[in-house]
Amino acid sequence: MRLINYSSQLGGKDSDVYLSYHDVTLTNADIKALKDDWLTDQCITFWEEWIEREILPDYPQAKIVLLRPTMTVLLTLAKDVASMAGSLPSFEGVTHVFIPVNDVRDTSQSDAGTHWSLLVVSLIDGIAFHYDSLGGSNFFPACKATDRLSKVLGVAIRFYQMDDCPQQSNTSDCGVFVCILIRHLLLKRLLNAHSGKQVSMSMSNQGVDSINGRKEMLKIIEAVRKEGIRRRSASPLPGAANTPPRVD
Repeated sequence: MRLINYSSQLGGKDSDVYLSYHDVTLTNADIKALKDDWLTDQCITFWEEWIEREILPDYPQAKIVLLRPTMTVLLTLAKDVASMAGSLPSFEGVTHVFIPVNDVRDTSQSDAGTHWSLLVVSLIDGIAFHYDSLGGSNFFPACKATDRLSKVLGVAIRFYQMDDCPQQSNTSDCGVFVCILIRHLLLKRLLNAHSGKQVSMSMSNQGVDSINGRKEMLKIIEAVRKEGIRRRSASPLPGAANTPPRVD
């Protein structure tokens, strides 16, 4: 299977805005990365934003936080835990927190890291499940994120490395694995769990199709962008036709 060649459809510079979706801005560079390279933090941010706005509203009982990559950097690298807490979302009543973990070491460059993994924290159980598609590459950043969240919340959280996490076969799919795992663990495990039954967080015998994952994410972005173009064409505001597609 081959990916649709979206990069050939992109006009302008890499820094040009391709789509604005609520609080997320995707550039041509983000789309190119999503096609066949390391996912940028904005690609993962868009995916989380899209899930929050298009999927989670169908589950009003869910009390789940999808922490953005920039917030993860703040969580793991900020020196002052007390001041950091004020910049994070409220965790009151939250049962689970999904945290994309990066091995970045500079708070000013969230895209400077080389690997993404996923930390799913069950606050009701006090356990952090770490899914790393490249062995234990992000073991220490994930441990640090767990420790920091524990201090922010003032509760004990036990770290658990998920050794049965599907593994990537190249050096560029880690971000795609994170996005696919986020949706799988949300939809297949947490959101559709039967009340009172224990939910397995194991990924044993579960595969991740990164090629189709990229294609699906690109397809969703194109659908949102098409809606943004429709809204732009219907806008009475002067100069609207010259602005990037936007959906609020």
